[in-house]
Amino acid sequence: ESRLQELATKSGRAPSELVEDAMTAYLGEVAEVREMLDNRYDDLKSGRVLAIDGEEAFARLRQKSADRRNR
Repeated sequence: ESRLQELATKSGRAPSELVEDAMTAYLGEVAEVREMLDNRYDDLKSGRVLAIDGEEAFARLRQKSADRRNR
């Protein structure tokens, strides 16, 4: 609450406006993530993309990191 009051004072806006803006942005991001996850699920379900094992995914990430360090 104190941080909200500080930001309101610095910005010259009412705390309720700041909260409303923050919630609007947050809910927009949540909707985008939900849509992306739904699309990825549809891709998996339809067979357009294939799931990979978690260990394989981490192995790929570790290899990419190692490759970048060795450049």
